[in-house]
Amino acid sequence: MVPLIAVAHGSRDPRSARVMAAVVDEVRRTRPGLDVRLCFLDLNAPSVHGLIDAIAAEGHTGAVVAPLLLGNAFHARIDLPGILARARADHPHLALQQADVLGADPRLPTIVRNRVIDAGAISGDARLGVAVAAVGSSRVAANLRTRRVVDAVVAGTEWRAELCFATADPSVEHAIAALRARGARRIVVAPWFLAPGLLTDRVAAAANSADADVTCADVLGSHHLVASVLLDRYDLARSQLDGRPSDLTA
Repeated sequence: MVPLIAVAHGSRDPRSARVMAAVVDEVRRTRPGLDVRLCFLDLNAPSVHGLIDAIAAEGHTGAVVAPLLLGNAFHARIDLPGILARARADHPHLALQQADVLGADPRLPTIVRNRVIDAGAISGDARLGVAVAAVGSSRVAANLRTRRVVDAVVAGTEWRAELCFATADPSVEHAIAALRARGARRIVVAPWFLAPGLLTDRVAAAANSADADVTCADVLGSHHLVASVLLDRYDLARSQLDGRPSDLTA
């Protein structure tokens, strides 16, 4: 059996680690028998390298390392590959294959749309404004990719939408003002975040400060579709690790 090492970002906010653990539990329920373990890039334990050490000590010869990340930014492109390079040097007999990030898989914007509806919205409400709030990046290309997430969130609805970021422009306040200018009578801020934490609190505080009538939807969380996307990333990476199609029953 090839273990799945799910790598979360890590946070000082304990809610984040609890949600990541719930995501891994959902993966286990979705595919019983899969050896799936959770670790963190920073701020929480176990660390990525510590968990890889443990897997190597157990005698495994290969593992898939799957980032629990929405964006292909620094942590996925530089930080995690660097950690894996050091781990390969320490454990030359352990093959490690990094999976793709969760990304903007079409199933994930569906979760955001459902969270907006859970917050009391109706898909046919043409006067509803949705501010989709993401982390934000210094890379323009990354922010442009997030724009496509906004289009997917409101697909099939009558909603008008704006993109905003917790750490970049346009801000949450700017998005709310833009939606009001476009005639939105009600606004829901929809986090493009896997888990709650300091940044989602910042988004909510900014929204409430800008407009007391704004509603904040929930994060993606441990929705079963998150587990499905993660398992697809695992299956593809395992097929690359094995050099043959993966056995989906393992």
